[in-house]
Amino acid sequence: MKLKQLMYVSMFAAVVAAFSVIPPIFVPFTPVPITAQTLGVMLAGAILGARLGFMSMGLFVILVAIGVPVLSGGRGGLAILFGPSGGYILSWPIAAFVIGYLVQSNWEKMKLWKMVMFNLIGGVLVIYACGITYLSFVSELTWLDAAKTALVYIPGDTVKAIVSGSVALAIRKALPVKDIQTFKQAS
Repeated sequence: MKLKQLMYVSMFAAVVAAFSVIPPIFVPFTPVPITAQTLGVMLAGAILGARLGFMSMGLFVILVAIGVPVLSGGRGGLAILFGPSGGYILSWPIAAFVIGYLVQSNWEKMKLWKMVMFNLIGGVLVIYACGITYLSFVSELTWLDAAKTALVYIPGDTVKAIVSGSVALAIRKALPVKDIQTFKQAS
């Protein structure tokens, strides 16, 4: 892996950590707070591609696991990963990979609506599937009851998918061709 790729991986882990300055919103009926950090996950996949996006979010999860307070509200540590939010956070590398793969596979004919759709598939469906399933085990809820608690996240995550799609499309179009080729080769 080239130094430039390592820098992009680190930078997007830092971008997700930077979103932690926005305080989490705790809702009474769910133990999982609403945060802005999934916007960074969507951006990592859409801009870096499958492999580098996966690596950047994997690095982020490792930072959380070793206790670095990079989650919204200054949280970090294994207790978070083994708690109700764990499934959502652990799914971030997979979500970035799925988004990156879909974007790379369709880059030549990319439109904003496709970019938003890919963010919804990876950044919402994948994260929710993992997070809800994990939450149902950890909280001893039925899967359906755990899924009902996730309904509160849908409006915000839809807005994040639109913002991420717009930003990622603009950034990828502005990148020199050699950088886009670097992301394609790395993934």
